[in-house]
Amino acid sequence: MPDQDDSLLLRLNEAIATTRNKEDLFRSVTEKLRLIFPFDAITIITLDAEHQYRRVFLRDYLGDVLLPTGPTAARPARSSIENTPIERFIRSPRLQQFELAALLRDYPDFQPFQGLFEADMRYLTAVPLRTGGRLIGLLSMVARRRPEFSEMDTDLLEKIGSLVAVAVTNTLAFEDIAHREQEKTMQLALSNALLHIKEREELFRTIAVEINWVVPCDYFGLRVREADSAVRTLVEFRKQPDGSFAPPEERRYDGLPDAAQAQQALAEVFVRPGVYGGAAFQELARRYTLLAYIEANYGTRSLLCTPLDAANESPTALILASGEPQAFTEEHLELMQTLLPQIRLALQNVLAFEQIDALRAQLERERTYLIDEINTAAAARLDDFVGGSAVMQQVYTRLAQVAPTDTTVLITGETGTGKELVARALHQLSPRRERALIKVNCAALPAQLIESELFGHEKGAFTGAVERRIGKFELADRGTIFLDEVGELPLDLQAKLLRVLQEKEFERLGGRRVIATDVRVVAATNRVLEQEVAAGRFRADLYYRLNVFEVRLPALRERPEDVEPLLRHFLERFTRQMGKPVRRLRERDLRALRQYSWPGNVRELEHVVEQAVIVSQGQFLEFQGFAAGPAAPATPATPTEAGGPLKTLKVQERDHILAALHRTGGRVSGPQGAAVLLDINPKTLEARMKKLGIRREHQVVE
Repeated sequence: MPDQDDSLLLRLNEAIATTRNKEDLFRSVTEKLRLIFPFDAITIITLDAEHQYRRVFLRDYLGDVLLPTGPTAARPARSSIENTPIERFIRSPRLQQFELAALLRDYPDFQPFQGLFEADMRYLTAVPLRTGGRLIGLLSMVARRRPEFSEMDTDLLEKIGSLVAVAVTNTLAFEDIAHREQEKTMQLALSNALLHIKEREELFRTIAVEINWVVPCDYFGLRVREADSAVRTLVEFRKQPDGSFAPPEERRYDGLPDAAQAQQALAEVFVRPGVYGGAAFQELARRYTLLAYIEANYGTRSLLCTPLDAANESPTALILASGEPQAFTEEHLELMQTLLPQIRLALQNVLAFEQIDALRAQLERERTYLIDEINTAAAARLDDFVGGSAVMQQVYTRLAQVAPTDTTVLITGETGTGKELVARALHQLSPRRERALIKVNCAALPAQLIESELFGHEKGAFTGAVERRIGKFELADRGTIFLDEVGELPLDLQAKLLRVLQEKEFERLGGRRVIATDVRVVAATNRVLEQEVAAGRFRADLYYRLNVFEVRLPALRERPEDVEPLLRHFLERFTRQMGKPVRRLRERDLRALRQYSWPGNVRELEHVVEQAVIVSQGQFLEFQGFAAGPAAPATPATPTEAGGPLKTLKVQERDHILAALHRTGGRVSGPQGAAVLLDINPKTLEARMKKLGIRREHQVVE
């Protein structure tokens, strides 16, 4: 039927010339071929220039076109023809016919033939695809019944093969151009993102989206394995049902025992380039529990990974994952490796921007903090230590010993003895003096806010967290943090503080990133922490961590010889500040001030002098504002000083609070209240008053 043959060739030639879409073109080819030659399935494969690898270009089975979908269609996976029937097929330049049973005897492990045989296919016809004398592939037709081809049929099929070869060559050329354009578009998009996006998550989300257009994936991640440290995720995204990319859930590995060890073990896979799909992925999943876990929980079936810089001591790896068993090819890996310089530059820029922003923010916070400190502390600050008593000389010696070190210091002593002044001296005499001294009064904040104050919080961490807050430990990095009234910390916060002291790292509230900190800790308390530990109110392990080096400040009554130099120091300062005339001090008043027990210590003396400077009118200082007048300081020595019986701590504390209440006219809170005089939180003072049985009427009457 020469006319019919010519008509078929003409129609095929017309279809090849006018159709550019691969699926439409080869659907037309197969439909026309079926009109003349009986077959049940048709496959077109292509060969590389060296005839070493093959690709499935198109497969049509029983009228249902079975094609890969999405962007992977342009780059189907290639596989070696070694030890496959393809090696036999390409040896002959002519059409060949085979029985599948015989081929399976020679190639029992060739899966495509196994599947065809199970579908009752029995015969295969292989037609060489040649153009310009060059073999570029094969057209194979499979049938249930034996096809009978005459010599003319064979000649026609070979001519059709030449036309199909032209169509395949043209299509491959168009696909190659389109693919290269797609790659260029992706590279331009990455360059544009690199220039305009500075925020880590947004930048790498954009990179993940652009890569996904060319190499479809369900997961994108960058992980770094640092020497002698755990694997750290720099950024990672998982594809959502709508096709967008979002960070994976924080607790995704909760169901995996020893998740950290599992991640560390898998990291060895990522130090070299590789593509793992099908049997190769299954082998990895058997060796690494993390892969088995993500396969079972997220459907991951294939991986592509490559280090950004294999020579780096802390290599960072790019990782793609997919639920498709053969999602990635060696060509995909080659493409990702061409992108590595851009991705490496993107990562370096992001980390540099983050470091610059962190330094800028820290400097601004330190500046703001220090200005606040100067403004709030100047009025109550001692310019230097005052007092040459023997007990204070011991304090100076210990300060000189410990200040140049990074050792944690615990300052103990009654309220008003100058613990904050000692903390400032420790910082100023240390190598950290160029950085900030950050003060936290643990008794001045509600328990629910202390953690945020110490460690900071992320936006949305709790109700009212409308923006990120940097905590005091982060602010004090490379400086000193002063934890005043550390004995007031709740037990749950004590555990978190212990972690910072032990591991030098913490996390913001609501945050996932571990923040390393280099901070010297100085703590102070007027409580007896040994008693607090015995009572279960303070953790023993934290106590021993804080009490590495103790500096005990003596009460003012233990150094009466220092009363006069302190008094004259305060007198000079307040006289100068208030512009008051210089007034003299009566000897009887000085004796009374020396003999007074000073329950409020140096702070109480400071307040007494300040009040005297304000109220005095004549040439002498007047102390009428001090309790009941000049006679009040001249109280007899306490039973302890006279050698009598010791008061219990409870009684001493009650007397101390009552003295402060008398001084303030019964006022507990406010600028002139007893809480300020005692340097204690008003609520804490009220709780202690209730515990000690100090009722409202005691505040004025007693």
